[in-house]
Amino acid sequence: MNESALIRAARTTPVTHLTDTEAMLDMKKLRAYRLGRLRAELSRRDYGACVLYDPIAIRYATGYRNLPVLQMHIPGTYVFVPVEGPVVLFEAELSHHVAAGLESIDECRPALPQHYFIGGDRMEEWVSAHAREVAELMREHCGGNRRLAMTRGDARAHPAFAAHDLSLFDAVEVLERARSIKSPEEILCMNVAIGVAEIGMARMREALRPGMTEASLWSILHQTNISMGGEWIDCRLLAAGDRAVPWMQETSLRMIRPGELVAFDTDMIGPLGYAADISRTFHSGPGRPKASQRDVYRLAHEELHHNLELVKAGVSFKELSDRGFRQPPEYQPNRYLAMAHGIGMCDEWPTIYYPQDYEKFGYDGVLEEGMTLSVESFMGAVGGHEGVKLEEQVLVTRDGCELLSHFPFEEALLE
Repeated sequence: MNESALIRAARTTPVTHLTDTEAMLDMKKLRAYRLGRLRAELSRRDYGACVLYDPIAIRYATGYRNLPVLQMHIPGTYVFVPVEGPVVLFEAELSHHVAAGLESIDECRPALPQHYFIGGDRMEEWVSAHAREVAELMREHCGGNRRLAMTRGDARAHPAFAAHDLSLFDAVEVLERARSIKSPEEILCMNVAIGVAEIGMARMREALRPGMTEASLWSILHQTNISMGGEWIDCRLLAAGDRAVPWMQETSLRMIRPGELVAFDTDMIGPLGYAADISRTFHSGPGRPKASQRDVYRLAHEELHHNLELVKAGVSFKELSDRGFRQPPEYQPNRYLAMAHGIGMCDEWPTIYYPQDYEKFGYDGVLEEGMTLSVESFMGAVGGHEGVKLEEQVLVTRDGCELLSHFPFEEALLE
């Protein structure tokens, strides 16, 4: 080793992951699997390539991560993925070093502005140049195929790409189907995220005291996630007492009062970019829960476990909906958005709707081995003062479902 290499090493702090699963995580195998899934779905639809602007999609395809939350509203990075040929990452030149060492990326080029914040009144020019560059890549690597899938982009992209005889298609379906079947390495990554979430939940449970605000309790999960290598939280769903009915109110500075139920949903993107989507409901104390609180908690617990028993490879979405737990009439208007949904690097396809919503929103399909789901329950009666949110994250197998989340339920509320 030469002296300059030694000096570089002396000035570099390497990234390490000190976890029990480190030896089991083969990140190159993980990236190869995900890229293979994406390319297979592109090929199945006879697309020549895709262009991805969404940071979660870029990470799925390549493992590349850089400023993902910012990129969700000011896209500046994108990637070209052909069915066969080199994967080309487009990134600000200042950040090209971030992709160093990623075998999943064959070439890194300067990105052109993809948002008005960056491109201003020259966006027409930049979109035209972007379309021209992608069209050249299609000609070079797609064997005459002019069918291009893309995630969100500038509205001017469609005529710009059409000027180069390219037909545009939505890449979201491609990605959702590709992401739906997980590899063992993906499950291991998910387990790391769930482990971090459950540590945060345990800290929340220990810290919960009447008089603290909802936001102060919720902040414990954020702090735990970030300090253990996690990334962000999609929603701020924690509500106490009467604020939990109906559900879907973000957390506030409301004070948690003695003896209240406190419900929350983690919605957490943890280490390695995978989601932990688990819900629990705590009793704030002091003393024992009221009978009415135990009643609604037991109903939610019963719904959750009834529906978990139905999850199995080969079961159709419609069958799962039809055979799902029937909430008492007074609870049905406040039911959750879905009985279950896919989960991976974020909430994913499919969504399993309640029977009441199936005709309006539902679609059919079949649960497959290797899918991962979050199975949901919310119980809160119309006119009621408290609600219960419970949710488990599971792996679909031929023999049923395997629990990935393991946080205990509240014994005092199940008595």
